[in-house]
Amino acid sequence: MQTREEIPGEHSGQSGDFEIGIGRRARRAYGFDEVALVPGGVTLNPDEVDITFSMGGRFDLPLPFWGSAMDGVVDVDFAIAMGKLGGVAVLNLDGVHTRYEDSAPIIEKVAGADKATVNAVLKEAYREPVKPRLISERIKAIKAAGVPCAVSTVPARAEERAEVVQRAGADVLVVQGTVLTARHSSRSYHQLSFEELVRACEIPVGVGNCVQYDTALELMETGIAGILVGVGPGAACTTRGVLGVGVPQVTATADVAAARDEHMRRGGMRVAVITDGGMRIGADVCKAFAAGADAVMIGTPLAGAEESASKGFNWGMATPDPNLPRGTRIHVGTKATLREILLGPARVDDGTQNFAGALRSALGVCGARDIAEFQHVEMVIAPSIVSEGKVFQQAQHVGMGK
Repeated sequence: MQTREEIPGEHSGQSGDFEIGIGRRARRAYGFDEVALVPGGVTLNPDEVDITFSMGGRFDLPLPFWGSAMDGVVDVDFAIAMGKLGGVAVLNLDGVHTRYEDSAPIIEKVAGADKATVNAVLKEAYREPVKPRLISERIKAIKAAGVPCAVSTVPARAEERAEVVQRAGADVLVVQGTVLTARHSSRSYHQLSFEELVRACEIPVGVGNCVQYDTALELMETGIAGILVGVGPGAACTTRGVLGVGVPQVTATADVAAARDEHMRRGGMRVAVITDGGMRIGADVCKAFAAGADAVMIGTPLAGAEESASKGFNWGMATPDPNLPRGTRIHVGTKATLREILLGPARVDDGTQNFAGALRSALGVCGARDIAEFQHVEMVIAPSIVSEGKVFQQAQHVGMGK
């Protein structure tokens, strides 16, 4: 990734061809709306580019799209639907789908709650304990449909669940928290060792979330296969409001991708960088890959799919926290089928449908044959790119002015 003009004092590391500021205490960081891709000198047929995903050669997907482990989005049926389209949807093992035999009434109750009572409804719903039997049953149901299965767990339960999820047939285990590091200090509970967890698992282990170069590099050195990037960018997340913690996604992705490249330079395997959250439209998805992502994890855009568990609602994994919720329930409505959102054809002009088509077209326009090449295309800092030349669209609330 490159910029057309240098930013004094902000360059101390590199991701691809774009110099980024790594390790500075205070620096300018960029989100999706602040950058734009530069067309290549050669263009390619979008139908002939490669957008497949691979995690260490042990987990492959036709599409580089992951469904976020949000209860309002991913249940067994949604995971099957997304798997059949070529992506993978991550099932939250700490969610309502593993707490209740029939989670549909709980989802409906959360979706139907008014704004004044929804947090109380969520807290009550998540008081029911997780049942190991249901973890196995949910995984087996997904695998019985012939699609890949990825599951997410909080770090505190990762070790005890590793054997259960592998025995049930899961393909990927994701250990997910608001922020994860390779080193965690506590006097009151056992610290999870990622090295030991990786050794105990025959399936790939992904961890997250992370936004820093040094932290990402240290995590990669534990043997993990994938790393989730993002703290606070999700539409349903309030971490940045509650804790004041986070880094805009373009910079976070570039920094973690730089750690991946350094890890490989040192002789390590290629760790999949998965940008998690903050993507609303096709342009955001494309910029995430250009910044260095190997895949993207999407939540709220998929909540608008007809197949989503809640039919138009979404809430973060930390929303029902009994002490300090770091998320909220949002309503996006039912917008399209999952196929239309991922593969098209798009029925709208605002970039919310056919993410795969947008990605293929972006690779073609930038002259990249695959995602690895796309990670080195030129990007420019362009704060006005969203509104530039769009006066009529904004005035009439169409296209990019919606």
